[in-house]
Amino acid sequence: MISKNIILKNFYSLKKNKKIKLELKKILNSKSEIINSLKKEFKLNYDLQNLNIKKNFNLRIIGVGGSILGAKAIYSFLSNTIKKKISFIDNLEIDNLKQTKKNCTNLIISKSGNTLETIVNSNLLIKKNDQNIFLTEQKENYLNSLAQKLKSEVISHNNFIGGRYSVLSETGMLPAELMGLKVSQFKQLNNLVKKPNFLNTLVNNVSSTLHFLKKKKFNSIIINYDPKSEDLLKWYQQLIAESLGKNNKGILPIISTMPKDNHSVMQLFLDGFKNNFFTFFFVNEFKSPKINNNSILSSHKFLKNKNLNQILFAQKVATEQVFKDKNIPFRSFQVMKRDEKSLGELFCFFILETILLAKVLKINPYDQPAVELIKIETKKKLV
Repeated sequence: MISKNIILKNFYSLKKNKKIKLELKKILNSKSEIINSLKKEFKLNYDLQNLNIKKNFNLRIIGVGGSILGAKAIYSFLSNTIKKKISFIDNLEIDNLKQTKKNCTNLIISKSGNTLETIVNSNLLIKKNDQNIFLTEQKENYLNSLAQKLKSEVISHNNFIGGRYSVLSETGMLPAELMGLKVSQFKQLNNLVKKPNFLNTLVNNVSSTLHFLKKKKFNSIIINYDPKSEDLLKWYQQLIAESLGKNNKGILPIISTMPKDNHSVMQLFLDGFKNNFFTFFFVNEFKSPKINNNSILSSHKFLKNKNLNQILFAQKVATEQVFKDKNIPFRSFQVMKRDEKSLGELFCFFILETILLAKVLKINPYDQPAVELIKIETKKKLV
């Protein structure tokens, strides 16, 4: 268990690893800005009131990768409580041009300020009367130059927090505030570190993962039963892949959408090659459509009085039982309440888990050197 809000059934138990526990202690006691951003006392580099966001404007966020995935995850996961409609532009697509609405407030995010996709989309989408807010590092870069030309507001992106780790800094918290959410509720590290169970769960998860890697199990497959968590899991996918995929090491995170994937890839998961380990992910929905009893035939009377949430949960539990019977390694997250606090706890858990894995594997969790090669080569092709 992570907290009252999140039940986590861990991978099968292994002996406690003192080395991993010591490494976690070092991470938590470090002066890292990434770790600080998970705490309530972390100071954000903006004041929402001073930004003077125009209420009647369409809100649009432009970015790519870690600059936007966190905000998108928040928006999707908590969509039931968010009244404002927000557009996310996070890829180079011709259909983006259909979103050239009048009177937009554009939030343009790039830590480096030189991200090609963000520059291109900004060029194609920003219109004369738009309100533009730029979130980038305080240094000479394209976005700072563009902001100066447009006489737009610039918010300083923390230099020591990379995009994929920035969800609880300005990158994710400014969009969250614009969604009408409570930023303080996301900041859960102060509470979590007081719970020995949380720390032990982290250590046990990392210990189990290292065991799988030694057994040549490199595919981490996320069995997802919650459509609103799709973007959260894409954020997690980038976090794991980009942080750990170095020096011929790494984990390949794959998202599998349930229950439809029961009718495609599940056969492979159950009876195919054995280099996978699994994470089940489920969120309780209290407002769930109920079966129409009058339309159910007698052959399926077991569906009577059931709602969609109950049926999905039964499928999840049944699948877990089959995995257990087949001795397929898995862990299982069950989120009991969909709110800022639960999401903040998940962000904390996954960020700490990733950094801890990297440290034990002797990998730098903060860079992405191979991706830089593509950026350099792309520029050569365009010059």
